[in-house]
Amino acid sequence: MIVIENASEILTIPKGKSGPKKGEEMRDLGIIRNKNIWIEDGRIAKISSSLPEGKYEKIDASNKVVLPAFVDAHTHLVFSGYRDFELLLKIQGYTYNEILERGGGIYYTVEKTINASDNKIIEESSERLKNMIQYGTLAADAKSGYGIEVEQEIRLLKIIKILGEKYPIDLVPTYLVHIIPRNMDENEYIDKIISRLKEIRELSKNIDIFCDKGAFSLKGSYKFLKAAELLKFNLKIHADEIGYIGCSSLVENFDFLSMDHLLKTPEINIKKMAEKGTIAVLLPGTSFTLMQGEYADARKFIKNNVPVALGTDLNPNCYTENMQEIISLSIFNMKMTVEEAISASTLNAAYAIDMGDKIGSIEPGKYANIIIADIPSYTHFGYHFGINLIEKRIKNGIEI
Repeated sequence: MIVIENASEILTIPKGKSGPKKGEEMRDLGIIRNKNIWIEDGRIAKISSSLPEGKYEKIDASNKVVLPAFVDAHTHLVFSGYRDFELLLKIQGYTYNEILERGGGIYYTVEKTINASDNKIIEESSERLKNMIQYGTLAADAKSGYGIEVEQEIRLLKIIKILGEKYPIDLVPTYLVHIIPRNMDENEYIDKIISRLKEIRELSKNIDIFCDKGAFSLKGSYKFLKAAELLKFNLKIHADEIGYIGCSSLVENFDFLSMDHLLKTPEINIKKMAEKGTIAVLLPGTSFTLMQGEYADARKFIKNNVPVALGTDLNPNCYTENMQEIISLSIFNMKMTVEEAISASTLNAAYAIDMGDKIGSIEPGKYANIIIADIPSYTHFGYHFGINLIEKRIKNGIEI
């Protein structure tokens, strides 16, 4: 038995009526003060004013805030090579697609990744994972996408599995159809991936496609998602980031686990997402690093009762592992309240990676994925930015 004692604030993050929190529900953090959390066999046993009899391990949380560990709903964890040279191009005003055309962007990372050994990718990705854990993230989506060729993408999924077994973090693999190879047309490439979907399904239950200007078309994305739906993948989509070509309108056709980015999503599609219960994964770190001054309209999603989750979009273009920084960006640049940002970084993000029934809140029966912040109140998230506020991390009941 392990007991987290005397927490000044416990943010339990109760689920919403339909599971993930939406609208006003996102502001309810379920705060309990000066209580104790009992942990047994890796799971939360109860929250109580009392303490167990006999011997038990104590974790003192006096004058500290206890909350569910952060869940990063969108990462491109596994890759090799960096793109720091693109910063100058961004400062000079080059757009995402212009950098891509100049040999940067995704194609640059693909070349570096396919030429790197498994050990090199594991070594570089391990450093990112350690940073994620240090800043309080104990579960995350982890996408492939920088292999392009199916064999290379399968290789990356296998590396994600190795990393998840090596470190105290739940990694949920997602096969990402990221970009069209230069020597192949869209339809040919999609057919090639569809022919391997049964094999991919053994390594990943989630599938994702980048539908946008300069990426996959609406027609091609529909064809691919329809094939994936037949094999019962959880469907995800990168949509409406660079421009609007109708990608988010696919919510009419599919039951998406999440739709991500959504900078240019029209309100009619937002309302359809609400009807379907589709989670919007917003990525303010990407907007920040693109330097174009445009962020997803979080207030419009929340107003329309769409569950909102947050992610880092960790990748060579948006190189951060820190969900605390994402909370800050969501408050300052997307006008989310701190309560909404915390809900979006815990419970809703857990639902966005299909783990909402296991983690993301502090309630009896769930795994004890918990972080302790050395702050006087949860309101210091976002407010006190640029440093690590997390003092302790507990994964499945074990302090790490």
